Amino acid sequence: MGIGALVGAVLRDGPVGFAEAAPGAETGMATAFHGDSEVMTNEDPGFDADYRPRADELFMNDRQLRYYRRKLLDWKDTILREAQGTLAQLQTDSLREPDVTDRASSETDWSIELRTRDRQRKLIAKIDAALRRIDEGEYGYCEVTGEPISLGRLEARPIATMTVEAQERHERHEKVSRDE
Repeated sequence: MGIGALVGAVLRDGPVGFAEAAPGAETGMATAFHGDSEVMTNEDPGFDADYRPRADELFMNDRQLRYYRRKLLDWKDTILREAQGTLAQLQTDSLREPDVTDRASSETDWSIELRTRDRQRKLIAKIDAALRRIDEGEYGYCEVTGEPISLGRLEARPIATMTVEAQERHERHEKVSRDE
């Protein structure tokens, strides 16, 4: 895909601005809408910004679920804000450099930036899937074995859908399939 097509996709599918805040549903936190995503704010009186899930707690209790929801929504908001910045920069900067070398350099930079945004667009889909799993009561459990995913893994990769062991088996199986 050329730069023109990537720029067109960003301009066409780019995020929209913030709308008015609406009260959060089950979490008691205020929710602002950013395009089609929710962004949690810390207006819940029981909200503890310093909280970190611990192994000695009941796995995926309400507090842990609120924590991971906030973490996922904050991550998504950061990605959308970066995409909005890229969109604004694309609209103000011109790719019409007078020097051929400068133009090639600019096009390469924009190509890398737009590929990054495309990867982040795919990441948003995974974040949305994790948020759905929270809503459905499936978050934190391996989709293969049904076992709890370690809190450390969820902290490092909150979109994880498999335990480390299941992920390793999956990757080994993929490698064997590719090699055949």
